[in-house]
Amino acid sequence: MRKEQHSKGWNEIKTNDSWAIFKIMGEFVNGFEKMSAIGPCVSIFGSARTKEDAKYYQLAIEIAQKVAEAGYGIITGGGPGIMEAGNRGAHQAGGTSVGLNIDLPFEQHDNPYIDSDKSLDFDYFFVRKVMFVKYSQGFVVMPGGFGTLDELFEAITLIQTNKIGKFPIILVGTEFWQGLLDWIKNTMLEVGNISPTDLDLIHLADTAEEVVDVIDAFYKGHTLSPNF
Repeated sequence: MRKEQHSKGWNEIKTNDSWAIFKIMGEFVNGFEKMSAIGPCVSIFGSARTKEDAKYYQLAIEIAQKVAEAGYGIITGGGPGIMEAGNRGAHQAGGTSVGLNIDLPFEQHDNPYIDSDKSLDFDYFFVRKVMFVKYSQGFVVMPGGFGTLDELFEAITLIQTNKIGKFPIILVGTEFWQGLLDWIKNTMLEVGNISPTDLDLIHLADTAEEVVDVIDAFYKGHTLSPNF
């Protein structure tokens, strides 16, 4: 009897997995249709826990403003903290403000600075991450936690393996990121786990002007387009 019950339960799980394909397809179709109409954008990542009075929140606003003034839309994860600051800067500059929302413990709702027609909701992390990579012409990575590192290293890996075209990846905040960069250079590179040219994928900046300069310098010789 137990064996029959176990078998029945397993079959129900397999059926549910099969039907999930349609929900996943729906998220991809909706994301592709909405994002493809927006135009060139830069994604801003960082901690959802960063408070409004923190220096990196204020710097994220300034960066988003200047990037928007340079002609790019701003994409964030749609939540609070650095994401809110990114959308806020875009909104204040009169630029395109996109939020790719997902329900997380520290992100209970989308922030109020996202354009009403450019707020997308996702249940699946991997679908949401595809949208970030496919429709971003650059990643601006502010101080953050595991999720921020996940987005950073996935983008580096996809570029390194030629799965997507190159785009600028800018780490903002020398005091926060220098230790990680030193470890990459002195440990990963030293033992041969990456190539010296892989380090060229990452830029370090401390001001909004430096961020815009990196993006502008890159696209002087490249065409703006989705990344795969």
